[in-house]
Amino acid sequence: MRLLNQIHAHILTHPHLSPSTYAFSLSKILCFAAYRDVHYAKRLLFQIRCPNIFAYNTLIRGFLHHAPSAEPIFLFRRLIRSKFPPSNTFTLAFVFKSCSMLPALHEGRQVHKHAITSGLAGNSFVQTSLLNFYAKCEEVGLGRKVFDEMSDRNVVAWSAMIGGYARVGKVNEALEVFREMQKGGVKPDEVTMVSAISACAMAGALDLGKWLHMFIDKKGIKNDLEVSTALVNMYAKCGCIEKARAVFEAMPVRDAKAWSSMIVGFAITGMANEALEMFQRMGEAQVEPNHVTLIGVLSACAHGGLVAEGRKYWSSMLDCGMEPSMEHYGCMVDLFCRANKAEDAYEFVASMPVAPNPAIWRTLVVSFKKNKMFHKGEEVAKQLLQLEPHNAENYILLSSLYASASDWVKMSSVRRQMRERGIKAVPGCSSIEINGHVHEFVMGDWSHPEAKDITDFICEVSERVQASGHEPWIASVLQNVGNGEKLDALWEHSERLAIAYGLLKTKAPATIRVVKNLRVCEDCHEVTKTISKLYNREIIVRDRIRFHKFVDGVCSCQDFW
Repeated sequence: MRLLNQIHAHILTHPHLSPSTYAFSLSKILCFAAYRDVHYAKRLLFQIRCPNIFAYNTLIRGFLHHAPSAEPIFLFRRLIRSKFPPSNTFTLAFVFKSCSMLPALHEGRQVHKHAITSGLAGNSFVQTSLLNFYAKCEEVGLGRKVFDEMSDRNVVAWSAMIGGYARVGKVNEALEVFREMQKGGVKPDEVTMVSAISACAMAGALDLGKWLHMFIDKKGIKNDLEVSTALVNMYAKCGCIEKARAVFEAMPVRDAKAWSSMIVGFAITGMANEALEMFQRMGEAQVEPNHVTLIGVLSACAHGGLVAEGRKYWSSMLDCGMEPSMEHYGCMVDLFCRANKAEDAYEFVASMPVAPNPAIWRTLVVSFKKNKMFHKGEEVAKQLLQLEPHNAENYILLSSLYASASDWVKMSSVRRQMRERGIKAVPGCSSIEINGHVHEFVMGDWSHPEAKDITDFICEVSERVQASGHEPWIASVLQNVGNGEKLDALWEHSERLAIAYGLLKTKAPATIRVVKNLRVCEDCHEVTKTISKLYNREIIVRDRIRFHKFVDGVCSCQDFW
C-alpha cells in the first residue's frame, strides 16, 4: 500500500498526463488496492471520470473479501444509475453473492429483475449465483424455479439446491435432489458436501448430517480441512459434542477456523472448562486465534459464570492488539449480566468507545428485570424503542418488564402501541426431526396433521408432570389473566409440543432433539428436566442462545443460562 500511495502521488503531481492515461493509471491502482484497502479503492473509483466495468467489478469483489456489507449493492446502484458502463455477468454474480451474505432478499430480487431486463438472466454463471442467493435467503421455492429453468446444472448449482432444502428443514427433499444429482452423473465434490453439511448445522438436521458423513467415507470424497471443519460445526450445533470432538481430534491439520468451531461448540453446549482447555491447546499448537475464537472463549466464560477468567481474556485480547468487534462487547455484557452484575454491565457499556447495538441494550434490560432494577430497565427499554421503533422484541421486553413489576396499566399501554402500529411479536417456534422429516411447531398453533394425538398426549404428560410435584411458574406468563389460563398457555409453548411429538413418535433410548428460535423459559426448563426423568429419555434443546441437555432430571447448564 505504501508503494501504491507513492505511485498515486506521482500521478497527481504530473498534470501533463492525458485524461485517458490518468484514468487508466488510477484504475490499475484501484485493482491492486481493492484487496488491501477497499475504502481507499472506493475513493479512487469516485475520482475516475468514466470508470470501466472492470474497475467496478474489482471493487465490488474487493468488498466481498471483507466482512458482509451493503457496499456492493450501493456500488451496483451507482453503476445502474450512471448507465455506463453496462453491468455484465460478473457484476450480477458478485452482487447476488453480497445479497446472500447479508442476507438482503428485497435488494436481491431487484437485481434479479435487472438481470431479466438486461437479458443476462439466462447466463449459467448468473443463474448459479441467483440460485445460491435464494437458497441462502431460505426462499427455497424461488430457488427451485431458477434450478428447474437451468439447462446446464453444474456441481455448484446442485450444492446450492441441496443446501437450500436442508437449511429450511426439508430433509427428504434435500436427499431427493442429492440422489437426482448422482443419477444425472454429476459427482458431488468437497464444495457440495460443505454446503449440505453447513445447512444441516443451521437446521439441526442431524440424521441427514450423519448420512452425509457416511456418504463421504463410502464414496471416498476427500475429507479435507473444509469438510472436516463443517462436520465439527454440524455435530456441535446438533448437540453431538463428543462426535464433534472425535472428528476434530482425527484432523491431521487444523487451522484457526477448525479450532474456533470446536471452541464455540463447547461454549454453546455449556462446557466452559473444555472450551478454555481447547483454547490453551490452540496456543500451544501456535495457531493464531481470530475474532470468532475469542467470541467462543468469552461466550464460554459467560455461560460458565467465569467472570474473572472473562476479564482476563478480554485484557489479553486488547494487549494483543485485536480490535474488539460488537460481538465481543456483547459477550462481555452477557458475562456480567449472567453473573447478576448488572451495575458492572452498565458501567462497561458506558465505557465502550463505540455506540452499543440494540442487542446489547436488550441484554441489559433482561438483567435489570431479573435484578428488579425496574427504573433503569425502563430507561434503557425506552431508548431501544427510539432506536428500533418497529422491532417487536423491544416492545415485548418493556411489556414483560412492566408485567414482572405487576404494572398492568403500563403493560397494557405498550401492548396497545404494538396493535396501533401493526407490530406483531415473533411467535415461539420449535422443530424436531423425525424419520428424515423436520416437523415445526408454533406456540398455540394446532394445525399439525396429528394435532389430535399430540393434544391427547400433552394432557397425559401434563398430568404426570404435575403428579410428580412440579409447581408451574405461572409468573413467567406475562398476561393479566387467571392462573388456569396461564397454566394452559404454558403447555402450548412450542418446545413442549415438539418434545411431546418426539415422545409420541420415537421409543427409548432414542434422543429427542429440538431446535427453538427463542430462549427457553424458566418453566419449560423445569418441565423438561422432569420429563427427562419421568420418561427416561435424553432431551437436547437448542434455543437461540445455547444447548440444554436434559438427562434424568438434570440439565447440562446446571440451571445457569
